[in-house]
Amino acid sequence: MNVIVTGASRGLGYELVKKFSVYPDSRILALARNEKNLLKLKGECEKIHPHSQVIPLSFDLEHFQPGKLVPLLKEKNIQNIDILINNAGVLIHKPFIELSDEDFDTLFNVNVKGVSRLVRELFPFMKNPSHIVNISSMGGCQGSAKFPGLSLYSASKGALAILTECLAEEFKENGISVNCLALGAVQTEMLTEAFPGYKAPLFPDEMAAYIVDFAKNGYRYFNGKILPVSLSTP
Repeated sequence: MNVIVTGASRGLGYELVKKFSVYPDSRILALARNEKNLLKLKGECEKIHPHSQVIPLSFDLEHFQPGKLVPLLKEKNIQNIDILINNAGVLIHKPFIELSDEDFDTLFNVNVKGVSRLVRELFPFMKNPSHIVNISSMGGCQGSAKFPGLSLYSASKGALAILTECLAEEFKENGISVNCLALGAVQTEMLTEAFPGYKAPLFPDEMAAYIVDFAKNGYRYFNGKILPVSLSTP
C-alpha cells in the first residue's frame, strides 16, 4: 500500500502518517515544507514500528515544482499510488475588508491550486482502485455554521469540495475514487490560530484513525461525496 499525505509536519497530517505506519505493507510519502519535523516524524514511526517505511519530502504546495515527485517515486520503485490524502492547507484569519489580493492568492494556491497540480502530477501513478481523499472543512459546506474572519478560507475549502465532485466524475472510468471529508473542530495548531482558547471535542490522533480507515475502505461505498465529519463547528 503506497500512500501520500500532504501537510505531514504537524497536526492531523503528522498523526495520519503515524497511523499508516502501523501497517507493515505500507510506504508513506510524507510531504510538507518543514523538513526538520518530517525527519522527527520518520524517527518516531521507526521507534514505534521498526518495520515502518516513511519517506519524508520537503515540498511546498504554494510554490509547486512540477516534476519533483516523479523522480523520487521512480527511485523508490513506487509504480502506483493507492491513497492520496490532500491534507495540507493554510488558514488566514482576518476580517473580509482587511483581506488582500496576496491573501487570496496564498489561500487558493495552497488549498485548491496546489491540490489540482498534485493530482495532475500523480495521475499516471493511480491505478484501479486508487482513492483520493481531500480534507475540507465544515466552513466550506453550504448551510453550515460560518464564522467571522474565515471568509476566504471557507471559500477555498468550498472550492475544494466542488473540485472533488468534478474529479470523481472525470476519473471514475479509471477506477479512481475521489471523496471529500469536511471536518469540524479538531484540536490542531490551525484551530488554535483561528479560535484561541477553544477546546475541540476531538484530538488529531482520534480524527486520524477515522480518516485512515476511510482512506483504506471508503472508496467501496462512496465516490464524489462531500461527507461532514463533525461533532462541533467549532
